[in-house]
Amino acid sequence: MVLKIDLSALKANYRALSGLASGARAAGVVKANGYGLDAATVSAALAEAGAQDFFVALASEAPAVRSAVGGKARIFVLSGHMSGADPGDAIPVLNSPEQYFRDRATRPGRPFAIQLDSGMNRLGFEPDEWAALKAEILSAGPELVMSHLACADEPDHPMNARQLGAFRAMTDGIGVPRSLSATGGILLGAEYHFDLVRPGIGLYGGLPFADALPVVSLSLPVVQTREVQPGESVGYSNSWTASHATRVATVAAGYADGIHRTLSSDGARPRIYLYAGDVACPLIGRVSMDLITADISALSDVPDALDLISAAQPVDAVADAMGTIGYEVLTSLGQRYERIAQ
Repeated sequence: MVLKIDLSALKANYRALSGLASGARAAGVVKANGYGLDAATVSAALAEAGAQDFFVALASEAPAVRSAVGGKARIFVLSGHMSGADPGDAIPVLNSPEQYFRDRATRPGRPFAIQLDSGMNRLGFEPDEWAALKAEILSAGPELVMSHLACADEPDHPMNARQLGAFRAMTDGIGVPRSLSATGGILLGAEYHFDLVRPGIGLYGGLPFADALPVVSLSLPVVQTREVQPGESVGYSNSWTASHATRVATVAAGYADGIHRTLSSDGARPRIYLYAGDVACPLIGRVSMDLITADISALSDVPDALDLISAAQPVDAVADAMGTIGYEVLTSLGQRYERIAQ
């Protein structure tokens, strides 16, 4: 099982999103082990492309990024300063008065950032909390004040303008660098960009950045083939039965590797395909823990591997078939894949 990571495409996506950012500096979001692709590998590539700021979710994710990008880059921890979790030389993004006072008590004089809740109601200081502590916090010199958009992948959603207004009301005139936008916010336009943008999924070839180059391909080895006769079934629960003679390939991957059982086919129209080049091979039967099966009758030769993610079927097409989003597909890809960066 081989997961290939196209680093040149990753760098090109970073430069493209950075170029859209109206003069704002572009960071790289590398949380969840670099969206499942290996944080050290993608962080090093993004640094080569010009990134000087990186965002992780947890303090435990920062050391791998630090080892890849060196000591001068800034690494922000989005969960802030959690009790018992020392952010080390990373910069905690403090989300509440509790985190702020903990951080200042245990890390006096060390860099920190602030997150404000502009309406998403997930992380960040509430407006009244910010108003009460704003003067004190600003006097301590935060590196960054940020918030996060809830509906940026829906450009016409009224929540975008509401959050922009709320963020401006809380931060205009503070004299501190500001950040509001991830990938979707970058695409909303210059008024959302402020001083720092935080591209994430767009770097890795995912929507809503429709112009992204594909970064990931996923090849799965063929273990065995057989001829299945009409009336014979394939896989658990006899869920797929051949209506005609069918050549079936058994492929080494399954739900333990992030290939959801929702992709299983009962013999009606397949939910997903595996590809041999540009030839589509329907996935048939149930997805099991370690194996899936595909109809390869259309192929003249049996390939060594079939592709689940490729130029013919990008990550968001797989996500649509699963009923989810590209983020989940990438971050669910298991550790049994051999990750090859090239």
